[in-house]
Order: sequence, then C-alpha cells, then structure tokens
Amino acid sequence: MLIPGQKVPDLDLPLTIDARFELSKQSPDAFTMLVFYRGKHCPICKKYTEELGSRLSDFTDKGINVFAVSMDSPERAQVSHEEWATGDLPLAHSMSEDKAREWGLYVSEKREGSEEPDVFSEPGLFLVKPDGTLHFAVVQNAPFTRPDLDELLKGLTYTLENDYPTRGTLT
Repeated sequence: MLIPGQKVPDLDLPLTIDARFELSKQSPDAFTMLVFYRGKHCPICKKYTEELGSRLSDFTDKGINVFAVSMDSPERAQVSHEEWATGDLPLAHSMSEDKAREWGLYVSEKREGSEEPDVFSEPGLFLVKPDGTLHFAVVQNAPFTRPDLDELLKGLTYTLENDYPTRGTLT
C-alpha cells in the first residue's frame, strides 16, 4: 500500500502517440494525475476516459498533468487511442503486473469467454506532487463508481486555493 506523503514508484511507459511517459520527469505546477484503467475491453473505462479527455483543460488549467495508464498491449492501447474519444488525454500502456502491484492496484484475471486480456489491473486514481510524493489515492477492485470529475475538481480547487495538506500520512 502506498502511503500519502511518501515517494511513489516511478513509471516509465510508452504512450500511444509514439512517445514515453516518465513520471520522474514530470514537473507540473500542482500535481501529476494518474488514472489507471482496466483496458480496451472495459466500457466503463471508455466512458470515464472519454469524459476525462473532454475535461482535460479543466485539470491542466489548474497545473495538473493528466495521464491514463493501463496494462494493455501496444496493439490494444492503439485501438483505444483510435476508437475512443479521449481527445488529447495521453494513454500510457504496457504496464507490468509487478508495477501494478507496486502501485497497490488490484489485479484481475480474464473471465472465460470475455475479451479481457489474461491479466489486467483494476482502476485507481493518484495525485502525485511535483516532488514525487503521493497526495491522494483511490484504488478500486471493480470498474464502477469512479471518482466524480466535478467533485474531484472542486476538491482540487479547494486544495490548491487553501494549501490543503496531504491527509492519511499516519497510515
């Protein structure tokens, strides 16, 4: 389990735009937001990442760099990139099972007869401060009830305007 206020594991993953995402090289004004999603097979992930993509400027205007991350193969991620309406939301892919576990994500196996990959991570949302420490985390073991983006933006606005501290550090 990651502990708020402590350093998070680094991520170095390919993006669907023929570039790389390196968490340690991010230098946001406020946070880097990582939205881990289940993958191409998940219609709830599609809806959530499309909403996030349509609201990307709401986050970037607050100094928040946003990335969506999955364990999908390059081929599956490219299908999501091409078929989902995620706008300019960067899609990182090819995360290993070990890295998913390092981030404290739940990991599931393919259901027989489904289009799921053999192994994939369940959703999570993390806010990482510019110094690489964890500010906020939500981890789920099922695809539904993701953080509401309006509520998240309200909380982030309050956090930034009031220098609200990282909570849960005594965990």
